[in-house]
Amino acid sequence: MTTKLSDRVHVVAGGYPEGALGGHDMDYARLRLLELLEEQGLLATVGNDFSDVHRWLPGTRLLISYVAGPFLNDDQNRFVRRWLDDGGHWLGLHGTSGGKAARVGDGRRRRMVKTSHHDTLGGFFLSHPPTRKFRVDVADRGHALTRDVPDSFETIDEPYMIEIQHPSETQLLLTAELGPDNSPPGTGFLYDEDTALQPDGKTRALGYTRDIGKGGVTYIALGHCHSPASQARPNVDPSLDDAGVETAVLRTTWESDAYMQLLRNAIAWGVS
Repeated sequence: MTTKLSDRVHVVAGGYPEGALGGHDMDYARLRLLELLEEQGLLATVGNDFSDVHRWLPGTRLLISYVAGPFLNDDQNRFVRRWLDDGGHWLGLHGTSGGKAARVGDGRRRRMVKTSHHDTLGGFFLSHPPTRKFRVDVADRGHALTRDVPDSFETIDEPYMIEIQHPSETQLLLTAELGPDNSPPGTGFLYDEDTALQPDGKTRALGYTRDIGKGGVTYIALGHCHSPASQARPNVDPSLDDAGVETAVLRTTWESDAYMQLLRNAIAWGVS
C-alpha cells in the first residue's frame, strides 16, 4: 500500500448498530471535527463505521475516529496497520477504545472484548463510572501534541478506565487523578481487574501517543457529548445537578478551549 499521502482526512463518526447513536451526539461531534478540518484548509471524507475504510485510506494522511460501537475487524485492522507502517496517522477519540461488548450470563451486564483493534490503537476501554467533573493534567508539557494547552483544566466528562496495551512504547500526554472505580453497584461494564489504574492508586491515563512504523496513533479519551435524542437517561453523577449543570445536553469538553487546542494539535500532528 505504498502511496503518496495527501492532506485529505477521513473521519469515522457513528454508533452501533448501523444508524444508531450509541448514547452520543454523533452529529455534533462530527460537525465540530469537520469545522476544525475546514479551519485548517483540509479536505475530508466521512464514514459511519470502518466497513469501507480500505476505500478511503489509500492516499489519506490522517484517520480520525469518534465512535461508540464500531471497531476494526481483523482484516480491517491489518489494512490499517499497513497504512500506519507506511506513514499514516490515526487520531482515536473517546469511544474508539471500546468496541464489542459481550453479555455475561443471563443478566444485563456486559464485558468489553479485547481485539486486534485495541492492539493497534494501544488502549482498551474497561468501563467508566458516572459522568462527573474532574481535572485533567498534562503529563508531557514538551510534546507538540500538548502545545499551548494549560498545565491542567477542568471538564465534565466520562472518567474512562483505559488499559494501556504497550506501556514501554507509549508516551502519556494526559492523566487525571480519578482514583478507584466508584460506579454504583450493578452499573458499568464487568472486568476482572482494574488494569487501568496506575500504581499510585489514583492516576489514570486519558491521552497518549505511540509511533507505529513511519506513522503513529494518538488517543484521547475525553470528548463525551450527548443530547436528549442520543441519551434520554445519561449516567451522570447526581452532584452535578447540585452544581446547576444541565445534564440533558452535555458538551462541556467540546466547549473547552483546552480540548479544542488538543484537537488542533493532533490534526497538525496527523498531517505533518
